[in-house]
Amino acid sequence: MHDYLTGGFTANTSLAHYCRDNSLLIHIHRAIHAVIDRQKNHGIHFHVLAKALRMSGGDHIHSGTVVGKLEGERDITLGFVDLLRDDFIEKHRSRGIYFTQDWVSLPGVIPVASGGIHVWHMPALTEASKWSPELAAACEVWKEIKFEFTAVDTLDK
Repeated sequence: MHDYLTGGFTANTSLAHYCRDNSLLIHIHRAIHAVIDRQKNHGIHFHVLAKALRMSGGDHIHSGTVVGKLEGERDITLGFVDLLRDDFIEKHRSRGIYFTQDWVSLPGVIPVASGGIHVWHMPALTEASKWSPELAAACEVWKEIKFEFTAVDTLDK
């Protein structure tokens, strides 16, 4: 695991080349991103940071989620997931994609849902708990946990 924001893009690129040369995956963390990308007056939006990561190299990254404690605005999160993953991205203003982008053959980065997800966000688990007393007990423990706050990762309208 490497934090590409604190480690820097040059270090990230060197590490990505090393990992590829040695058949290793590199998981990217984005610690301190909120200090950089959630300041509306002088920050750098995470769409830009996601593109820089894709060019720098990485196999997967904590991408945030549309539910849970690391929740972001749904369309914005889906927008940078598209930028990380897809080769061709159509303009989609509501997702913060202001022009069509063709990444040709540049490898994508797999977005990984990060913290704040629990069993009550996973309908398949709650359904499976009907047949598993152990899973039902675990689901019950998590039942009262809530992450209720307003998303701060939003586009200016």
